[in-house]
Amino acid sequence: MKSVTSKIRSKIQCLRRSNRYCYSEGMYKNLAAAVAAACCFSPVFSQATDPLKVGFVYVAPVSDTGWVRQHDEGRKAVEAALGAKVRTTFVENVPEGPDAERVIRDLAQQGHKLIFTPSFGYMEPTLKVARDFPDVRFESITGYKTTPNVAAANARYYEGRYLAGIAAGRMTRTRVAGYIAAFPIPEVVQGINAFTLGMRSVNADAQVKVVWLNAWFDPPREREAALTLFNQDVDVIAFHTASDAAMVAAQERGRMAVAYHSDMRKAGPDAQIAAVTHHWGDYYTSRTRAVLDGSWKSGTVWGGVAEGMIRIGHFGPKVPKAVQTEVLARQKDIASGRLQPFAGPIADNDGNLMVAKGQAMTLGQIQGMNFLVSGVQGKVAK
Repeated sequence: MKSVTSKIRSKIQCLRRSNRYCYSEGMYKNLAAAVAAACCFSPVFSQATDPLKVGFVYVAPVSDTGWVRQHDEGRKAVEAALGAKVRTTFVENVPEGPDAERVIRDLAQQGHKLIFTPSFGYMEPTLKVARDFPDVRFESITGYKTTPNVAAANARYYEGRYLAGIAAGRMTRTRVAGYIAAFPIPEVVQGINAFTLGMRSVNADAQVKVVWLNAWFDPPREREAALTLFNQDVDVIAFHTASDAAMVAAQERGRMAVAYHSDMRKAGPDAQIAAVTHHWGDYYTSRTRAVLDGSWKSGTVWGGVAEGMIRIGHFGPKVPKAVQTEVLARQKDIASGRLQPFAGPIADNDGNLMVAKGQAMTLGQIQGMNFLVSGVQGKVAK
């Protein structure tokens, strides 16, 4: 930049001395080129034309199905909607903890002005990096802490789980379902409880057996957990993990499973009875557009069926039309507010009344859920 500026200055000084060469055609061409070069390297000019760099950090590899797949579909939706205004980057298979902080910090240092971090364990690393980059906007997906430049967003996954429970309750023959759980955090506990309540709403004697993995993505252990459950009279499973390993195991064993995050009929064409799917494209696009137009503000969003962030569908060939119709009708009831999955009476699996008849759990109670409902075999892992 200094060399370009000095060239312009020398040309101007030359013009002031009225030197004949300075007024030549070559001089005007040289001067125009120098001015153009200065403009191109000017910060103001660059800011006006450069695309917004948007970064995404993924806790597992991008694959055909699963948690990361749905978030990458959201990233692609941003590109499709905003075109040349944005340039997106993603880093996959980043463990929660120090590695996450390093990757998030690298993205900020590389000029990304909006960074999405979709995993609960990324919350604290995101907050730490955000303190050092106040001009960068961060979106902590499944986190709950916010700052002026960190927003939080999550989805009411439990609404889809309740609906999946209805399907499982109608389809089971042993009246025993399995549930492969990741970590003992409220989001996962909500899913176990909602699935059980949905199942028992149509099959009052149904039981749900839980296996805790303490991992979001570990296909070999996910498969092992599924096989263990199938050896315990379980004929249908649900899972809160990031791969389709459990669905593959169900297909191989001739059992049934509820897909999570995305449609998994390719992995389990006969096993899948339904899929609870997540949809991030609209949210990611609206938040990116807000950064572009200067309207971005920190806050908290918790969307569900009504907002289109959670849906159930992709029913398998074994599911009767009547069951599909029933599940979709209940989905409409949740969207309208007529059906609340955590409405009383609800007792925990020790027999304690947690929600009285005629009442429903508050938002705060749901977000802090730390008990398992009646019908669940097991405890919240410590």
